[in-house]
Amino acid sequence: MTAVVAAANVLVQHPVAAFGLEDKLTWGAFAYPLAFLVTDLTNRRFGPAAARTAVYAGFALAVALSVAIATPRIALASGTAFLLGQLLDVAVFSRLRRTSWWRAPLAATLAGSAIDTVLFFSIAFAGDSEMSTPVYFAGLTTVPLWISLAAYDFAVKLAFAGLLLAPYGALMGVVRPFEGAASR
Repeated sequence: MTAVVAAANVLVQHPVAAFGLEDKLTWGAFAYPLAFLVTDLTNRRFGPAAARTAVYAGFALAVALSVAIATPRIALASGTAFLLGQLLDVAVFSRLRRTSWWRAPLAATLAGSAIDTVLFFSIAFAGDSEMSTPVYFAGLTTVPLWISLAAYDFAVKLAFAGLLLAPYGALMGVVRPFEGAASR
């Protein structure tokens, strides 16, 4: 978990400089969705209390590491977004854990990704003059660069939410489900 968040914090500072994606995506968009897979597998096997403990531990270690390898503002944004997004993921997953195998991880990842994206990009980049330069967005209008990055980042997270169902489903046979109360 810590490695995923730390990698995402470094990679979010580097735009994808191919195919005209410079004002649309950073490399962090491809690393961070793995954190939701880790959280959901932990929740499935050990339950929500253990998943929250993993989130808290991941949060503390990731923030400490992020302070060393990223800017303080990105570390703060990452920590806040990570903590709230992952805790929302745990809550949604726990509520849906007894439904179809794919509903809990998909809904939890989508909810957590939405709050994570809004919090991270607004805290990390809103008001930053370099990140607020206007860019043409989706062929419709101009928006600040950070909003364009956030929108495309969320689109990648949506795609990964679907793609990561395959490894989640494959690991279901290995990771036995937690049988305790969903409210723990």
